[in-house]
Amino acid sequence: MGPAVFQNRHAVAVALVGIALLSGEIPTVAQDLDRVKAGLEVWKNSGCADCHGAFADGDKQRDEAPTGANLRTSRLDSAALKLVIACGRPGGAGMPAFEEGAYKTRACYDRPMGEEPTDLYPAGRKLTPVEINDVITYLQARIIGRGRITKEECLFYYYDQPDDCEDIK
Repeated sequence: MGPAVFQNRHAVAVALVGIALLSGEIPTVAQDLDRVKAGLEVWKNSGCADCHGAFADGDKQRDEAPTGANLRTSRLDSAALKLVIACGRPGGAGMPAFEEGAYKTRACYDRPMGEEPTDLYPAGRKLTPVEINDVITYLQARIIGRGRITKEECLFYYYDQPDDCEDIK
């Protein structure tokens, strides 16, 4: 391939990326990081760590809370995460429904609309659709399928308390 062909391909690629960025089709890395950080804050402030643990490994932070699933080994996709976070997990799993209106104004798990099942653990607070999406972004970027906790993950979580990560190699 000659220099002219390479330059033409390069120019076309640059033009396509520029068009995509102007149209809003490709989120920027900064936007993604902002959503990940927002999701982390929702995780920390809505009771997720009470059951799942700070690092979503099932090492719960409150003894009286149900033991949440280890999400670090999970393979849940966005749709499955959204359903579980919004509607909880009835049937004794203990996962609360975090979406306002779940079961009442939005059907969950093919159940007729009505009251929430009585076997759901109470949610610390209800989440907006944006907050649910931010938690999903955080989980997919930093937790789902990641296996053991790394020093980097610890420092991301405890950005304001790095000493809490000294024991992690």
